[in-house]
Amino acid sequence: MQVFKFGGASVKDAESVRNSARIISKYKGEALLVVISAMGKTTNLLEKLTKEYFNNTGNQFQTLEEAKEFHFHILRELFPEAEHPIFDEVSNCFVEIEWILEEEPQDSYDYLFDQIVSMGELISTKIVAAYVSFIGEKVKWLDARDYIFTDNTYREAVVDWNKTEEKIRTELPAILDEYIVITQGFLGSTSENFTTTLGREGSDYSAAIFASCLNAENVTIWKDVPGVLNADPKWFEKTELIPELSYTDAIELTYYGATVIHPKTIKPLQNKKIALNVRSFVDPDSPGTMIKSTNQTLPVPSFIFKVNQIFISISPRDFSFIVEDNLRDIFNLFYEHRIKINMMHNTAINFTVAVDDTGKNLVDLINELEQRFKVKYESGLELITIRYYNQETIDRVLVDKQVISELKDTYTCQLLVKKI
Repeated sequence: MQVFKFGGASVKDAESVRNSARIISKYKGEALLVVISAMGKTTNLLEKLTKEYFNNTGNQFQTLEEAKEFHFHILRELFPEAEHPIFDEVSNCFVEIEWILEEEPQDSYDYLFDQIVSMGELISTKIVAAYVSFIGEKVKWLDARDYIFTDNTYREAVVDWNKTEEKIRTELPAILDEYIVITQGFLGSTSENFTTTLGREGSDYSAAIFASCLNAENVTIWKDVPGVLNADPKWFEKTELIPELSYTDAIELTYYGATVIHPKTIKPLQNKKIALNVRSFVDPDSPGTMIKSTNQTLPVPSFIFKVNQIFISISPRDFSFIVEDNLRDIFNLFYEHRIKINMMHNTAINFTVAVDDTGKNLVDLINELEQRFKVKYESGLELITIRYYNQETIDRVLVDKQVISELKDTYTCQLLVKKI
């Protein structure tokens, strides 16, 4: 039994949908569950719509029309007959968004985000399932919200593993015996049947959840890159494919910000010793990267770049030590404002962190910190992480850069820098 995951780039237009369908068709003789993300940049577009609606800027219906036209353009290219029922199915999904927009926003932003943005995955999977069926394969569309159960932490929901595993194990094996199953990534539901999401790029995590509960042989994530590379091609002209990667190194790379795999993906697979393949939908016959239980270390240094970083320095107002109670309070505030720390260091009277510039919630955090501590911050920085570094690799990334903060351990070096 296998689990495939196709991201937004793999279904960004009609030809991409056809290509993904061809890949799925090659495995029609096997038990196969396919997790699919929203098409192209739909998540960004629906997030924009949500902000416009919540902030009452008056542009939300125009943004909704843009999302509609994007999807119906793909539909018209995929299905020559306009009477195909998928046109009505997709229209009905957009009507659900319209119902939300017709009322004044009463709920929290995070709740509204999940109810609106989740439509991207629902629409995408309906279209792909309809097309795979259209070309003659036996396929069944399933709603992931009927199988992945979570708490009420909107936009970053925590999975109820016991309930989720029981439902998946009870119902899905019999369905997979007869059909290729197509379902959504990123989505779950609460005990009150409200939609939740698992965090941005959470479709990888969804694939891991289904794979773990079904004891799958492996998971394949289909990307627009040959596999896991030692650096993002946006930053390095020459990159190297890593053919094999240990769970440990994969977890470390995702923790430090590598975007090829969602950070939560590895743990449920490692627990069940399920291999994770990262392969190219552009060249589906190439082997890509295999992530599995192995003692092999990375064959080459790996580089991770995070831009738009803010360096925050926190000190007690009375010149006392930064000790356990201070750190406890500081970490609680970061947790409450949902700010992830990318780099941290503390001395006797100072605690410093590098975080993503996330906008309002970061401003709110700094304001709250300033009520108790002295706070200084600097924005517009870049965080460079090198896994299996040496001095040559450090020198390579510091051209025209000034180091603001540096941390090293045996295997990893982090450099917070600004341009000179």
